[in-house]
Amino acid sequence: MFRLFSTLVKIAIASLITGVILTRLNLSAEQILREVGLTPENVLAWLQRGAAWAVPNIVLGAMVIVPVWIVVYLFRPPRS
Repeated sequence: MFRLFSTLVKIAIASLITGVILTRLNLSAEQILREVGLTPENVLAWLQRGAAWAVPNIVLGAMVIVPVWIVVYLFRPPRS
């Protein structure tokens, strides 16, 4: 758990430093997206479509995986 938290903190710090550097260079997210040929609305629409596809599939998979994991966990030999 600590390793995951540590990684998330490192990513947040690196993102903050990168954001400060890009701000000092007078670059914004909209300018970068415009250069690539996207708009913030397009990106939001893609994220919504991706979530609409992923969430039902994750729930369906979890309906199979979680019970199997519970059974395996219950029948695992005890640790010493």
